[in-house]
Order: sequence, then structure tokens, then C-alpha cells
Amino acid sequence: MSAPQPPLTLELGLTAAIVAVTGDKPMILTTRAAQGEATLPTGPFDPLRHRTLELGLRAWVDEQTGAPLGYVEQLYTFGDRGRHARAGDRDPHVVSVGYLALTRASAERGGRADPLAGFRGWYEFFPWEDWRAGRPADLDATILPRLSTWAGRDRGAQRAERLRFLFGLDGAPFDEERTLERYELLYEAGLVEEARRDGRTREPASRLGEAMAFDHRRILATAMGRLRAKLKYRPVIFELMPAAFTLTALQRTVEAISGRHLHKQNFRRLVESTALVEPTGDTAHATGGRPAALYRFRRDVVAERPAPGLRV
Repeated sequence: MSAPQPPLTLELGLTAAIVAVTGDKPMILTTRAAQGEATLPTGPFDPLRHRTLELGLRAWVDEQTGAPLGYVEQLYTFGDRGRHARAGDRDPHVVSVGYLALTRASAERGGRADPLAGFRGWYEFFPWEDWRAGRPADLDATILPRLSTWAGRDRGAQRAERLRFLFGLDGAPFDEERTLERYELLYEAGLVEEARRDGRTREPASRLGEAMAFDHRRILATAMGRLRAKLKYRPVIFELMPAAFTLTALQRTVEAISGRHLHKQNFRRLVESTALVEPTGDTAHATGGRPAALYRFRRDVVAERPAPGLRV
């Protein structure tokens, strides 16, 4: 009679997708896993040290990266089997509570920061999500042909309909908020490295964006979709802006996050109609043209309206 197996232990982790914007480039703070892949800052929740999950997250982020966090929001709990250990392994099964956190790229980092931690452009991991210059080149050249072949193996039309809906084909609108669903479609089709690594396909995966350790690219996709949606009904964009900014800088930041190009005059009318900003009375002279008026966020607007966002 074989000896009984020890019970599988469970650990609770905290993982943060920390977003900043530099110029017109949305950035995500990453570090490196033991195998060399990019990973989001993560650490265990210790109920003896941390009174709440968020305080535990902030402690780990400070310890690993030294990045000061502003806005923090819980995303989702990620606990699928195999995300850290494989079936049959006796390693602890790690369940992670994912968070979206915002910071300013200019914020100073503390002295205890991990030397491997640094900001990376989030479109390095999701190149198909950047539509600011029109349809991404890789979409028609690589992604859609392979997805169409995969969808054609479906006897029904469900795969083809998902493909049309998620990637804006045949006249369907492109919804920038569905970042996670597009990533999961690519994963299901076996087109991203994580699918090959997880044993979902034996074919060599295309290099569609840089892979991340564990399921951290899925966590990042969740954070991207949440932030893109949040722009429309909460003034979170100003957590990424300096205290004073031009309307051009504000538009570029919104475009960077949403992955969409916005009409300049329409955007300015939208900002004026929402009364989210007010002029400081100063101007910026380093704009490459005429001096541009500087604005600041009107924090009173949060108390004035229940959903003060930019409905771009």
C-alpha cells in the first residue's frame, strides 16, 4: 500500500499591474522571474504583517520596486490549476489577487528597489492593441490569417463570430475594452507563447508580443481592459498626469491608454463640456510652437457628479 500523499498547500499572492505614461507611451512596471521572463511585481499576503490585502500589496511593491502608488483597485482573483505548479506537482498552489495601480513615471523610486525592476511599454506585450495609427501591421499579416484558419476548423460559427466581434471585422466596431477576451482567443487558438508553455498546443507559437511568466500577461490584459473602461466614467486619467498639463498632453495620454486616435477638436470640446479641468493661468513654452495654456484637474468634480469621466 502506497504512502498517502501530503496535502497540496495553498498560498495567497498579491500581484500588481502598475501603470504609468511617458510621453505617448503607456508603461507597465515589470521585474524578472527566475527563468528570465518579465513578471509583474508579486508577493505573498502575510496576515500577521498585513492588516489588509491592499496594505500587503503596497508593502511588497515598495520592497520590490520602490514605486510610490497612487490609485489602486482590485481586479480579480487568479487561481487556475497550473498557473504556478503543474498537475501532479506537490509545490504550493498559488492563488493571486490581481490589482491595477497607477503611478507617475516621474515619481522617484525608493532605495530598496529591485535592480531588475523597470518600466516597459505595455504594447511590447500586446502589439495588436495599439490602433492609434490604424490597424496594427501584424494583425493582417500574421494574426488574422492564423486565427481564420483556426476558426475554420469549427463546425459551427462560434469561433468565426468571436473573431469578427473581438477584432472589428466585416464592419463590426473595435471595442478597445475587450483586451482580455482578445488575449484569451489567441491563447485558445495556440498563437501565444504561454499556450505552448502550458501544453495547450504542440506547434511553435508565433512571437505575438513578449510572453510573461506564469499567467501575468493575462493579469496585465485584465488591467488594461479595466483601465480603458474606467477612463469613461471615473477621472483616473489624472492620476497619470502631472499637476499642470496641456490639453495636447492630456489627449496623448488618453490615446496612449485607449490605443485609439482621437480627433483634436472633438476631444477639446469633450474636455470643456465635462468641466474636468480648469486653466492655471500659466503657459508651457517647450511645446515646439506657440505657448500652450496649462490646465489642472478640478478635484471638486468628483463630488459634483457620480460618473465624471471622459466618454471618448
